[in-house]
Amino acid sequence: MHLAYPAVLSALLFCTGLYGVLARRNAILVLMSVELMLNAVNLNLVAFDVWLSRTAEETLHSGQALTLFTIAIAAAEIGIGLAIVLAVHRNRGTADIDRLRDTSERHDPDGTGRDARTAEPSDEAQKAEATA
Repeated sequence: MHLAYPAVLSALLFCTGLYGVLARRNAILVLMSVELMLNAVNLNLVAFDVWLSRTAEETLHSGQALTLFTIAIAAAEIGIGLAIVLAVHRNRGTADIDRLRDTSERHDPDGTGRDARTAEPSDEAQKAEATA
């Protein structure tokens, strides 16, 4: 088999994963797209390792060893990533990336550029404290 076939398949898988990372809003789908990209890299590593082992006299199979490390790192990444996504979903009620970004950034509603956490209390809040 020629080297072009797995290389083209790897490029297509990587581009599909990249599209999924850039276009998706759900955090779980983004994690799945990252896994697809890592699998494309693994396919490339194994294909080039086989191609180089045919041309070289020594067979170290370093591409296959790197693939095993990449698989181990991908497994750890997906485990930690899913744990974080589940914890955020339990606390916030959504896994939508845009909503999570909007809730983490606090803006001043009057548009003065000050952060809402450091802004002075409003007149209504001061009146409520005075009457209490």
